[in-house]
Amino acid sequence: MRLTVPLLLWALSAGGADFRLGIIGTDTSHVIAFTQAFHDSNARDYVPGFRVVAAYKGGSPDVEASRTRVDNYAQELASRWNVEIVPDIAALCAKVDGVLLESVDGRTHLAQARQVFAARKPVFIDKPLAATLEDAREIARLAGEAEVPWFSSSSLRYSEIVAALKSPRAAGATTWGPGPLEEHHYLDLSWYGIHAVEMLYALMGTGCREVTRVSSAGADVVAGVWKDGRIGTVRVLRPTSGYGAVVFGPKGAVQSNEKMATGYGPLLKEIAGFFRTRVAPVPNEETLEIFAFMDAAQRSKETGGRPAALR
Repeated sequence: MRLTVPLLLWALSAGGADFRLGIIGTDTSHVIAFTQAFHDSNARDYVPGFRVVAAYKGGSPDVEASRTRVDNYAQELASRWNVEIVPDIAALCAKVDGVLLESVDGRTHLAQARQVFAARKPVFIDKPLAATLEDAREIARLAGEAEVPWFSSSSLRYSEIVAALKSPRAAGATTWGPGPLEEHHYLDLSWYGIHAVEMLYALMGTGCREVTRVSSAGADVVAGVWKDGRIGTVRVLRPTSGYGAVVFGPKGAVQSNEKMATGYGPLLKEIAGFFRTRVAPVPNEETLEIFAFMDAAQRSKETGGRPAALR
């Protein structure tokens, strides 16, 4: 029997030969947490059948969160996990079966993903997918043109908060989380507020038509009206906060609690499943609507809180 590509990848990962992963961008703690989960059988979030074999440092000199961490994480990957640090993305793609695009700066993702698509490698693109709606749509266009599977997601989509509250009969929802800003990202919610936005979409689904945003120094509240009349809201707080949600249903409201887990384990299982099957667990269209939601929120903010339609 001739194996299809998904079945062949599954056979490789489940039958003894590890699926080889490459990392682009060593400027986020995710690269250490993810690599440990794929390498260390004693790790709490261990996922068998995968190994990170190469990494390209990348980095953004004008972003403090990148500049101050990129070299240290690269060194740890090499010394602790025996990951080869390569000079460019082309060299990385030649050594791997799939790519984890982890660069903390969303502005770099389009140029980096373009090279991954040219090499025909499936790719998980960590949050944020991009720094603008236009870049996000161009990533999707290029992937479709090259017929390369991709997906992007916050780990909060798979948190206990969402798992416990998700309901097909949700009449509305409110989510919250930290919302620090980074000056180089035009869509300021994409830097960290995307976690709370992703939770809202996991609970509400797609179909938002209009967004209104109210901003202050310490918080932002974004209210979206869905095409079926439901309302979903996101509240991001500065300098920080925990995560949570309330879902409104036919029998009242259900709220999360502070003990609900928000770790990486469930997301890593989804990433593994994606590489095995080449099927995105989050539809690309939903990811793009999340960016359209944040784009509308940005335009609403810039006009003093006027409603802005998704475009």
